[in-house]
Amino acid sequence: MDAVGLMDTLWILIATFLVFIMHAGFTLVETGFTRAKNSVNIIMKNFITIVIGLLVFFFIGNGLMFGKSAGGFAGTDGFILNLIDSANTQNFAIWMFQAVFAATAATIVSGAMAERTKFYSYIIFCVVITAAVYPIVGHWIWGGGWLAQMGMIDFAGSTVVHSVGGFAALAGALVLGPRLGKYNKNGTSNAIPGHNIPLGALGVLILWFGWFGFNPGSTLSASSQAIAPIAVNTALAGATGALGALILVWIRYKKPDASMVLNGALAGLVGITAGCAVVSPLSAMAIGLLSGIIVSLSIDFIDKVLKIDDPVGAISVHGIGGVFGTLAVGLFAQEKYAALAGFDGVNGLFFGGGGHQLLVQFIGSMSSIAWSFTTMLVLFIIIKYTVGLRVSRETELKGLDIEEHGMEAYAGFQIFQNE
Repeated sequence: MDAVGLMDTLWILIATFLVFIMHAGFTLVETGFTRAKNSVNIIMKNFITIVIGLLVFFFIGNGLMFGKSAGGFAGTDGFILNLIDSANTQNFAIWMFQAVFAATAATIVSGAMAERTKFYSYIIFCVVITAAVYPIVGHWIWGGGWLAQMGMIDFAGSTVVHSVGGFAALAGALVLGPRLGKYNKNGTSNAIPGHNIPLGALGVLILWFGWFGFNPGSTLSASSQAIAPIAVNTALAGATGALGALILVWIRYKKPDASMVLNGALAGLVGITAGCAVVSPLSAMAIGLLSGIIVSLSIDFIDKVLKIDDPVGAISVHGIGGVFGTLAVGLFAQEKYAALAGFDGVNGLFFGGGGHQLLVQFIGSMSSIAWSFTTMLVLFIIIKYTVGLRVSRETELKGLDIEEHGMEAYAGFQIFQNE
């Protein structure tokens, strides 16, 4: 391997390590935004996601995602990966980068299903999403499949990672039903506050930091001219996402709600993930701002109108945010930025490119959502009526930590909670 190849490999590994640490961020966000009595369960779910994701993606997922294409739908080889057979050991780094992405798609679902899901049922879900559901969408878009052939652009995964995870989360929340005490008989919603907002804030900051591996790392090249613009776009979109949520929630509720602002930052980051390599910094700011506003409206709509209980806002942040981010490529893409990342002649609707790219992005987003939501809905229904998906009423009231794991996160502390 020459010097350029070695630098590329090092860059991919650094980006991989940043994405890996995002799982600590997800763990802290989900733990902080939920109740103390379920903290160990949340830690275990996020931890087992890494364990299952790495192993299953090695044996099955990578082959379906990057193997030789069968009609543009899925890969057909490379299932038990033997990386040492390759003369180019950079493949080790690329596999690791993709594997931590696969685990990220799975861990998104944990938050929406928090505080009421059986641990072993969650493990079954992790196996299925990392073995087949995520890799097949990945093949369509990143593995040379039919959406790639159409020209869809999802540079770092607003659809492949975030929408897949977000709409799998929607399926899980629908089948599970709301937490006890979440909704009154008249349909009104009760707030169930998280027990540690500082922990959640730290988690968001870790996620934001990790996103600089997620987006710039997707260049897979240390010499790419797109790395710096992508990093700038990522930073700016996260900032304006938080600002958009802050402005909206302050106007609507007269208080700058911290949890909504934190989710606004995440929504901005999700929103820019698809187009981070093809838009200008000003466009990135617009995408982030709109993402922060959209996620605030979406969280309220899903909770108060649809009566779907999502403790951390994962469906809105990742699902709805992923859809908007994917469509934003068709609106805001500019050729002079896209060319830096190898996309020639790409302009969005707002920059004279017409509606073609927007249509391609829409088709790609909707088809990926249909696959993820439908397959996961079927899986969760099967789990529900076989081994069981939801814990008992007694376990939910007492807390999953004691009943599912036999321990407490805060042993020795007296914690008062309203059920």
